Amino acid sequence: MTNTDPYASVLKELASTMLGVARESVTLVKRADPQQAIRLNGSQEWSVYLEFLQVLFNLADRLSAFYIPVQDQPEFMNRLEDTVADQLKTVLAPTLSSAEIDDMEIVLSIGQAVAQSRQTYERFRFVVTEQSKERDQLFEYFSQRVAEKAGAPNNTHITSTALLCISAVVPALQRLFEDMTKSQTSEAMAEASSSSPLHGESSADRVSAEGPSSATPEVPTIKLVKVVSRISKDEIETTWGVHPRFQRDLKPHEAKELAKHMNRVARILGERFAAVAALAQASEDQRIGHA
Repeated sequence: MTNTDPYASVLKELASTMLGVARESVTLVKRADPQQAIRLNGSQEWSVYLEFLQVLFNLADRLSAFYIPVQDQPEFMNRLEDTVADQLKTVLAPTLSSAEIDDMEIVLSIGQAVAQSRQTYERFRFVVTEQSKERDQLFEYFSQRVAEKAGAPNNTHITSTALLCISAVVPALQRLFEDMTKSQTSEAMAEASSSSPLHGESSADRVSAEGPSSATPEVPTIKLVKVVSRISKDEIETTWGVHPRFQRDLKPHEAKELAKHMNRVARILGERFAAVAALAQASEDQRIGHA
């Protein structure tokens, strides 16, 4: 039976990671300047905590563009917002310094954090998985905002600590999405294997369907057909090619039929690549989900 909710696990892990990072980062910021930490009141600490969540929502949204289908991404980010709020209410709220915060205020605070994340960080245009000047600018801008929320603008101890914390979180978030993709692929392969008809097969049929047996020596893998998409200036080009020897062995009608199907494959993959590339650029006239 297939999982009716393929995103449940990654949503739970993402929310837990984001809240854990925000909590530990606040602790490290306070340790960076003990004298300032003494003057830090509950309201300021809560503001620093929410600032970390804002940028984490932004980073999670940018990363989700590489792993979540375009049509599913807005709903995915909506559910991430709800999951973060639920976990914060049940697990982390009692540990915060501001005891006056109730459940409804937590929900509203998370919603406001998501909205402010769009206004504050969406204008930075970069590919989140690549180190770039624009990404560094976002991290530096964020660290300055953390210092301001802590009541110590331009405090180098706080800004450097905040910068270190947020710079280290991207690989962790990316790994969660990659694990989700691997899990979904494994489940799909297992389902395809279990649903294959076996009745009436001969042993030779099973070998050809399942691959060589353990006694069969491994043979080298040859790429017969290859599809490549690349960005050239403002254009996206998708091409496909056939192994020269394989192409020589094809009959004219076979080559024509292959070209027909591969042109369709190239078009579908090219459109998908173009959509993902557009989302990754986070252009000002097209928002990426929530962030």
